[in-house]
Amino acid sequence: MAQYPPLDGVFHALADPTRRAVLERLGHGPASISELAEPFDMALPSFMKHIHLLENTGWIRTRKTGRVRTCVREKQAFTAMEAWLEQQRAVWEERTDRLEQFVTAHQEKENSNEPA
Repeated sequence: MAQYPPLDGVFHALADPTRRAVLERLGHGPASISELAEPFDMALPSFMKHIHLLENTGWIRTRKTGRVRTCVREKQAFTAMEAWLEQQRAVWEERTDRLEQFVTAHQEKENSNEPA
């Protein structure tokens, strides 16, 4: 079975609604820290913890130009998560297919045992 060690951080980052909102906003394009922090009722140092976690887990990249730090969304975290989810989807589809075959065979067996 393939190992996905970075996924722990990827899913941990998604566990918080503030971080999900930041990622959603960055889906529309780059934004400065102040633009990202504006809708949240928290101190900037607290908000920066979210930014650092997103950056450390590979969800975003930041760059500083003068006094402005701009964030952009990265694709690697999405790629790793999509690969893992696709693997899980394949496993569960196989299981549900086997369950469907079992139920169908059981129903056919019961129907063949009923008197006409």
